[in-house]
Amino acid sequence: MFATMEFVELLEKSEHLGVMIRDSEVMAAYNSAQSALYQNSETKAKIDAFTAIKEQYEEVQRFGRYHPDYSFIMKEIRSKKREMDMDANVAAFKIAERNLQKLLDDISAKLAMTVSKNVKAPRSGAAMKDSGCGCGSGGACGCAS
Repeated sequence: MFATMEFVELLEKSEHLGVMIRDSEVMAAYNSAQSALYQNSETKAKIDAFTAIKEQYEEVQRFGRYHPDYSFIMKEIRSKKREMDMDANVAAFKIAERNLQKLLDDISAKLAMTVSKNVKAPRSGAAMKDSGCGCGSGGACGCAS
């Protein structure tokens, strides 16, 4: 019975923490930046152009330098990425996203330390990073870097 009450109390506190995060200024800034990202037609066009060339890039990556459009696609994807990254709405969204990730990382670290000094919590968005490369070797071939 006691363990059940502790569990219910823990669930209530975690739900309260979730509400606090959802209602925070950092989350409000993130939501605002995200809506601005998709409401601006110019920004949306840049994102769509980058997404389209990214699909071609993934096809080229299967064959590497041997693909006939390798040079063109590599130049084009860098150009579209730069164009997209230089957009004010995209830059604002990335900053808001980074701030939200930092808040979540700080909360995770605080919770982990509360439980035990031996509990490890991901930092700097490590849980969101893709460490593999897609070729099946896990990066051993050097294509991940």
